[in-house]
Amino acid sequence: MKLFSVKNKKIIITGATGVLGTTISQHLAREGAQIIIIGRTASKIEHLVEEIRELGGKADAFLADVTSENHLIQAAAQIQKRYKKIDILINLAGGNMPEAVVRPDQTIADLSADAMKKVMDLNYQGTFLPTKHFLPLMLANGSGNIINISSMAASRPMTRVAGYASAKAAIDNLTKWLAVELNHKHGPDFRVNAIAPGFFLTEQNRSLLTEIDGKLTQRGQQIIQHTPMGRFGNPDDLMGTLQWLCSDASRFVTGTIIPVDGGFSAYSGV
Repeated sequence: MKLFSVKNKKIIITGATGVLGTTISQHLAREGAQIIIIGRTASKIEHLVEEIRELGGKADAFLADVTSENHLIQAAAQIQKRYKKIDILINLAGGNMPEAVVRPDQTIADLSADAMKKVMDLNYQGTFLPTKHFLPLMLANGSGNIINISSMAASRPMTRVAGYASAKAAIDNLTKWLAVELNHKHGPDFRVNAIAPGFFLTEQNRSLLTEIDGKLTQRGQQIIQHTPMGRFGNPDDLMGTLQWLCSDASRFVTGTIIPVDGGFSAYSGV
């Protein structure tokens, strides 16, 4: 359907080389979008570009650390020179660190202040800074669409992941703030939303949710018991919501946090 089309849309994706990012990039490329990958490891972003092109998609990559303003300034200049303007920014870069997690045998006193800062920088600054530096490429277009990545931990803080939960809560607030700011300053053709995934098995959380033999940890079992659909998410489960937000089908949707969680956020546990 044309309403849900992303064909020929120029889409910047940060943090695209992870499990979810790879699936998202390949899906949107198959749907006809021009994918512009931002990453800090040349071999990884080049490999993803090759994979997309082998599938018949259109992709380019630019080297940048999303927490570095200098890197982003250079990347924005290169993208502007090649594409003039963009349509969509997907702020997918983020993550956690073991030192910002409180293990069952630890307390808050064991948290590394440096690790907490790094997690905040990667998730919050890693969303704010690309928005700051790539927004002018949308202003040149007269319209823009920004999609951030939140988490179930943002609205319902979870045990152990202190740094990550705090950072994602800040992403929710930033998403809503930006939605209002861009409409007030630049008009109704600018949108900012976030997707809040439920629990997907990624390299980031695999050790928290599964044992070495693949069996669920106690935490993994608790999550499955609290998810009405009774399973973890698959990367493909995000694609429908993502495409809806990328397309004109959601043109009157802004300032929202969309859960894709198998019912996790709806279940009280009883």
